[in-house]
Amino acid sequence: IDCMLTLLGVGMILCFMYLIMSKRLSPIIALILIPFIFSLIAWGLGHYFESLSHIELKGLSEMMLDGIKKLAPTGVMLLFAILYFALMIDAGLFDPPVKWILKKVKGDPLKITLGTVFLTTLVSLDGDGSTTYMICVAAMLPLYQRLGMNTLIMTALMLLCSGVMNLTPWGGPTARAASALQVDPSHIFVPMILPMVISIGWLFFLAYLYGRYEQKRLGVIELESHHGDNITVSKDPEATRPHLRKVNMVLTILLMIALIKGILPMSVLFMLAFCIAMLINYPDVDMQKKRIAMHADSILAVVGLIFAAGIFTGILSGTGMVEAMSKEFVAMIPTSMGPYLAPITALVSMPLTFFMSNDAFFYGVLPILAEAASHYGISPEAIARASIVGQPVHLLSPLVPSTYLLCGLAKVDFADHQKFTFKWAFITCMVLMGTALVIGVFPLFSTM
Repeated sequence: IDCMLTLLGVGMILCFMYLIMSKRLSPIIALILIPFIFSLIAWGLGHYFESLSHIELKGLSEMMLDGIKKLAPTGVMLLFAILYFALMIDAGLFDPPVKWILKKVKGDPLKITLGTVFLTTLVSLDGDGSTTYMICVAAMLPLYQRLGMNTLIMTALMLLCSGVMNLTPWGGPTARAASALQVDPSHIFVPMILPMVISIGWLFFLAYLYGRYEQKRLGVIELESHHGDNITVSKDPEATRPHLRKVNMVLTILLMIALIKGILPMSVLFMLAFCIAMLINYPDVDMQKKRIAMHADSILAVVGLIFAAGIFTGILSGTGMVEAMSKEFVAMIPTSMGPYLAPITALVSMPLTFFMSNDAFFYGVLPILAEAASHYGISPEAIARASIVGQPVHLLSPLVPSTYLLCGLAKVDFADHQKFTFKWAFITCMVLMGTALVIGVFPLFSTM
């Protein structure tokens, strides 16, 4: 039975990966259709192989529904997290710090590189890489060009900051890991906050090194223009609420504190925060409808993917495919290496997420690694945290659309950007991993 289920599971994952990586199917369609087709194959084979007779049509429907139910809190959390941060951007919460940064950096290359990290880190809170790049490149590129600075430094710093900040639950990878392993996203994210903070600290140091280099090369140029005065993060002047910025800032800080302390489930906190923010900023019902409609496309794409993943993970685990594949995987790992599966997962996440999409890695490979790790007493949460370590390298992948946007906006060659940034992306991943190991976010080895 294990051999047959393993073959079905591997076939399903390979088929899924091939179809989405070759762009023959979109991830949301592949996540639903491929497991359904393979579950029907398993059901059909059950008539000929006694070992698969336990797979029945009624059971398959229950597996799929169970998968969707388990991912419902994650889907709700993502829905309202995206809405909340989109609303804060629309209301103009981030406009003053952006303008302040642009005024402070002036013509000093060192201040400009440090300001690049600060600005990108701030704007990346919305979890959308494309939006982050559009805002940050529009603000910083004229300064790099005016001073003659290397724009590859700008694109590298922006991508690395985005790679670290993308680990927020509403950013994508953490939500995918949580949905693939059916764990609470807050259990993955909260322990990773300190490694993320330290990694951002490392990026400030990297920005300092490049800033000093450019400072020596170019000197400090006094800029008389008022660049940045007209820059706004909000793209809709009608939606800005400058008189409510302090209220929005207090609300956001309280939300962050509540999220870290786990006062209520993450999905409930974002629902409440969104409702409060909407009533404060846009009490008019028509305006509320307009703000939600403005962001419906991005929300539907993300939330739909999460619920589609419920079908995939429900079939993969319900039929026993994951368990069977993990047994085969465990049999292949030398006994001496099994307890080190957490750091192994962190290391393999770099090349695997570079050569395949996040969807393929988190929904296809991660469940197998987690099930194998469970045989050594390593929790799914620990493996999930390890699996998101490779995101700074992942963003350099030719499979990531937002990176093409970054290079296009900055007018740099994609290959040049990859060559310039790769070593720093790898080091950033190692900083994340090293910090996580030191503070015990996931174990170096299992003592079980």
